[in-house]
Amino acid sequence: MTARGRHHRHGPLASLLRLLAAGSATALLLAACGGGAGVAGNPNLGGGKAGVSAYSGPPPQTDDIQAFMGAVWNNVRRGTTADCGACHGANDQSPLFAREDDINRAYEAANAVVRLDDPPSSLLVTKVAGGHHCWLGGDTASLGACADIITQWIQNWANPDGAASAREVQLRPPVIKEVGQSRAFPADPTLFQLLLHEPILTEFCAGCHSSTAAKAEQPFFADASLARAYDAAKARIDLDHPAQSRLVVRLREDFHNCWSDCADNSDEIQAAIEAIAAQIPVSGIDESLVVSKALKLADGTVASGGNRYEASQIALWEFKEGSGSTAFDTSGVNPAINLTLSGDIGWVGGWGIDIKAGKAQGSTLSSRKLRDLITATGEYSIEAWLAPANVTQEDTRIISYSAGTTARNFSLGQTRYSYEFFNRNAATDGNGEPKLATADGAQLLQASLQHVVLSYDQVNGRRIYVNGEPSGAVDGTPGGNLGDWDDTFAFVLGNEVSGDRPWKGVLRLVAIHNRALSEAQVRQNMAAGVGEKYFLLFSVASEVGVPDAYIMFEAARFDTYSYLFQRPVFIVLGEDPPPLSIALQGMRIGINGVESKVGQAYINLDTTIAAQGQVLSSVGTILPLNLGPEGDEFFLSFERLGSHTDVRTEPAVVMPPPPPDGVPQPDIGVRIFDAINATMAQITGVNPQAPAVKQTYAQVKQQLPAVENIEGFLASHQVGVAQLAIEYCNALVDDSSLRSSFFPGFNFSLPAGTAFATPEARGLVIDPIVDRVLNTNLDTQPAAEMKAELESLIGRLTACGGSCGAGRTAVVVKASCAAAIGSAGMLIQ
Repeated sequence: MTARGRHHRHGPLASLLRLLAAGSATALLLAACGGGAGVAGNPNLGGGKAGVSAYSGPPPQTDDIQAFMGAVWNNVRRGTTADCGACHGANDQSPLFAREDDINRAYEAANAVVRLDDPPSSLLVTKVAGGHHCWLGGDTASLGACADIITQWIQNWANPDGAASAREVQLRPPVIKEVGQSRAFPADPTLFQLLLHEPILTEFCAGCHSSTAAKAEQPFFADASLARAYDAAKARIDLDHPAQSRLVVRLREDFHNCWSDCADNSDEIQAAIEAIAAQIPVSGIDESLVVSKALKLADGTVASGGNRYEASQIALWEFKEGSGSTAFDTSGVNPAINLTLSGDIGWVGGWGIDIKAGKAQGSTLSSRKLRDLITATGEYSIEAWLAPANVTQEDTRIISYSAGTTARNFSLGQTRYSYEFFNRNAATDGNGEPKLATADGAQLLQASLQHVVLSYDQVNGRRIYVNGEPSGAVDGTPGGNLGDWDDTFAFVLGNEVSGDRPWKGVLRLVAIHNRALSEAQVRQNMAAGVGEKYFLLFSVASEVGVPDAYIMFEAARFDTYSYLFQRPVFIVLGEDPPPLSIALQGMRIGINGVESKVGQAYINLDTTIAAQGQVLSSVGTILPLNLGPEGDEFFLSFERLGSHTDVRTEPAVVMPPPPPDGVPQPDIGVRIFDAINATMAQITGVNPQAPAVKQTYAQVKQQLPAVENIEGFLASHQVGVAQLAIEYCNALVDDSSLRSSFFPGFNFSLPAGTAFATPEARGLVIDPIVDRVLNTNLDTQPAAEMKAELESLIGRLTACGGSCGAGRTAVVVKASCAAAIGSAGMLIQ
């Protein structure tokens, strides 16, 4: 390993890297070598405190020291926002990685607390994550954000030129734990109350770690509210390894506010936790099962954002906080645009925010970095993982950098099925119009989780990508420079800053880049996925006889109530394994010592493991959340794994009894609105697009039957049917060509008294109507009854005899036609 902690491993893990990077939808980069999600070259825009002095010591002796200076030291020295130099400067607290007198000696000190091959494991990161001097606050969300930011700085150091511009995920073997050898916190907090809360925490810690303290500091594990204290303490107590509990370590190793001797105080808390654990039973498991070792989510390797392209990323919100009113910008590029949440916004399990009626807004001062860094390059990209609440909302703003509804630098909006891109440049107006939108007819916007990228450069103009693919929207506005961007605007999510363009939906990730992402980079970030994800390495080494053998799952918080497990792979982390031939059958996933009763998607798996990196299944499954991510422990069980078997006899399938007879249903139904219209057109030969017919159908459509159930047929339905029938018959009789074809031989020019005088003459009208409505050669149709009704109708309508008015003949034919096609003969089916 070099001074920077980089080393490369070849062989099986590298092969697995290539396999997963090529074949996995997450395009994960699994490696034991360094690299990071670079934003190298992006300057610190003065996000630190006033009074940062110019460096006057010896110059950096190597390029690596120069990279450390630019990526890390400039962000942690005295006077910056992080201000690590207040303690870790020259002649202060060791290690002196933020010393001001000599950057080369600061570099030497930093190498002792930084792992460039695995930045998240750096002591500099883990100490801050554990509560040591997080400049954002002492609550869990703030600690996580501080750790993410420092991780980003270290990744930038590891990748100063941005060449390997993707986060890399390094697999680490987990601590081996037997299934069932774990304890879960009981729902009842009595043990915590009697053994730890009342005798120790409220006595010695309530001065800070209580919501009512004069200088209240989270977590509130010493709060007067037992429920609040219990919830806060759980994450800091390890029931299986009391000595590793955060409450113990903070006193024993960090000497944090000890009330007497730190060693004695840490022993006292450890003894209390041991007393609690002694009264909580270890979860059991059926000894006949063939099982892997056990894991919790936290035992896995964080996979979130693996292989994301981040070389030009200048702002990032992953919404990991889970609570509170702030979403932190963890890009590591200062000043951070931390967003204040207001209105009805909730946190989504697995990272995200659910915007119902609110917004998340940054200050105009911190938002200025967007204007400064983007105008410096003349191009940019907006990236988001989002899920619109519906496809009916219009003229909304999802992401905006603006002053209100009439002035903006850029915006991403939604109007029904379309994404809209507003961009202010020399060729548009001050509101970024004309906008570029995806085609409404293409319906690319859906009420589901989508990856959306907007990009702009002066050559290609605006482009919109949805789920990794170009949208097809073509920018007709010439590209122009961004010199007139306003640095007094504010960045906001879910609305305009003026509050009158509300958007409803879920945001899982938002990022801003000061370069236009290429199509390949867009697809890379799409493949990387989003949310709280882990690689869980279930050890099966003892079962298959191969050292360091694991079945690896990608596991994630799917939502607030469940987990997603997918893409199981057989891997070996050590040296190349010998030739493999391992039988695997009937794999199941267990939770807290018991096989899950749902979500067993791999129960029919029957395969032979023959190679390192073999994908065992391409499907995923959903499992219920029981005790929560901190408490749920997972394991795998097998009907057969190698030479180990667990012969199972599945219970006989019990056939359900036949369902009881329901309410009798009619054997016949009625035609619904569109079928009625089409049937009348077919009977009469009239074009349904004829103006008068089309207009009448539009008027009565809502009045026609909408369901086929005859028991739902109403009198109002019949009125609508009659109106439409009259209009079709009007069109038929008024068209001389149509009526001649429909009623061959009938003389429409005769007066009514003569035209219908004989049965034969009346038959020239009645027979074609009945044949068209009821069809022919059907024994069960009431043809005779319909003919009799029409005979009676014609008789009544021609009773006027020789005194009938002109045009009466056509009226009688229309009435006879309408009576027939508006009857049950047409309607029933």
